[in-house]
Amino acid sequence: MAYSKILIIKETEIEIKSLLKQSIPFIGQRLRVLLILKQNEKTGISKREVAKLAVVDPNSVHKWRTLYINEGIEGLMKHQKTGFKPSVFSVTEHNMLETKLNDSQNGLQGYVELQDWIEKETGKTFNYNTLLYYCIRNFKSSVKVARKSHVKKDENQGISFKKTSEESAKK
Repeated sequence: MAYSKILIIKETEIEIKSLLKQSIPFIGQRLRVLLILKQNEKTGISKREVAKLAVVDPNSVHKWRTLYINEGIEGLMKHQKTGFKPSVFSVTEHNMLETKLNDSQNGLQGYVELQDWIEKETGKTFNYNTLLYYCIRNFKSSVKVARKSHVKKDENQGISFKKTSEESAKK
């Protein structure tokens, strides 16, 4: 069995704790491991014991310990995560979709027709599922729902056909 690795950490416990308070949870795990290593600096501690105390995988402890040895605290605190992907649709395309979906006179039969329309208008191609989930997420649209009435229906003509209209109720 290998000996516990003795690691000299330049930062004090107070500095590590203050960094821990300011950091995001993703980096916080690394700093907790560093704090445990700092607390056991004189006697040394194995990566498996650190992993048990910090509730992380021993391979992560090994990777973070090596990262600290090679690059210091700056290397330990940097990460490659960028966040969410940028939207496929620009602001103008978003506005075009919004007006098309909210227009009661458009008569769209489904998302395939919407996909053809947006590709014709913008000249860009969009994946069907991308368009579908974008519209559901941003505009709360749904797939093919029956209309309550015809798109070109004249409201004034409909009154004369109702059996419960005022004229027929008087008779």
